[in-house]
Amino acid sequence: MSQIEVSQVHSRSDRNAFIRFPWRIYENDPAWVPPLIIERKAFFDRKSHPFYGHGDAALFLARRNGEVVGRIMASDDPNYNATHQSNVGCFGQFECVDNHSVAAALFSAAEDWLRRKGRLEIIGPIDYSTNYVCGLLIDGFQYPPTILTAHNPPYYSKLIERSGFRKTMDFYAWWFDNATKAAERLRKLAARWQSRMGFTIRPGNLQDLPAESARLRRIYNEAWRDNWGYVPFTEAEFAHLTNEMKPLLRPELTAIAEVNGEEVGFIIALPDINVALQKINGRLTRCGLPIGLIRLLYEKQKLRKARLIAMGVRPEFRRRGVAEMLVLRIIEEGMFKLGFTSELSMTLENNILINRFLEAIGASRYKTYRIYRKLLPC
Repeated sequence: MSQIEVSQVHSRSDRNAFIRFPWRIYENDPAWVPPLIIERKAFFDRKSHPFYGHGDAALFLARRNGEVVGRIMASDDPNYNATHQSNVGCFGQFECVDNHSVAAALFSAAEDWLRRKGRLEIIGPIDYSTNYVCGLLIDGFQYPPTILTAHNPPYYSKLIERSGFRKTMDFYAWWFDNATKAAERLRKLAARWQSRMGFTIRPGNLQDLPAESARLRRIYNEAWRDNWGYVPFTEAEFAHLTNEMKPLLRPELTAIAEVNGEEVGFIIALPDINVALQKINGRLTRCGLPIGLIRLLYEKQKLRKARLIAMGVRPEFRRRGVAEMLVLRIIEEGMFKLGFTSELSMTLENNILINRFLEAIGASRYKTYRIYRKLLPC
């Protein structure tokens, strides 16, 4: 009888095994996008990643007869618990062969680590916190993941649910293939609201990114504070995210709404670098030569697919057309002028107004992501 052993990652070789394991799971999945190995190493670096300034996490590997057959991360975010007056921890980075015993052993290790932190519940998949990649793909497996979204085999939901987890929230991804209908509807709204809008829209100031980033963080933390799963971005986290996005930011895909010179809303879309990453198999160099980097830079210039990753309007300025006009700006500047097609994600299933609005302007819901929850046994 084969024995399953789960151990916490401490050594460099185990960390490398943790990072490389998905290549086994997705070797026959044409939709999967291999991550950049150098980026994954930075993501798990406790000395440099800003999450570890206030939170903690542990990585685990499952082996059967010495062979890696699964992995998982447990994370603890005190900021989330302080915000929601809760006592939960998270699991993320879950990858596993199609075997319930392996999955159960991984979840047991993550749960034990969180119990030692004093936590009473576990939710996920969530990488560190809801400010990072989260959610289990439930449908839309045939479509490649866009930048900063998850992808997984269909059988993961079975493994998670058999381990005692139950659904707590779904997120939706929407696809704009042809934005003509959306633009027509939004232009009619703009004409109707012209006299009472009271705001202007400008492109993001990418020449002074640190100051612009600070403005966007303030808007985001106000706009999202009442949403399910919200956790405030720290200054360090938002600065880190901005620095990571900097090579992809374009003024045509970034817009900020102002009232009397004060920022009240924003929208950001990014070219989907995953389209390019899918062609280099996770490496920027090969045999000491920057072959992957050259290919990545070449493919980046050709990108015509984008993801609308964030939009926020301060609560007191809602229902004044701000969100609608921000969407229209991205459609006109990014889709019509530059020829981008776009995904908008992710929206909460209980955000009825925004989901109905997206349906009304012609977006198609094409993916669903799920967050699960489980009480930790005493």
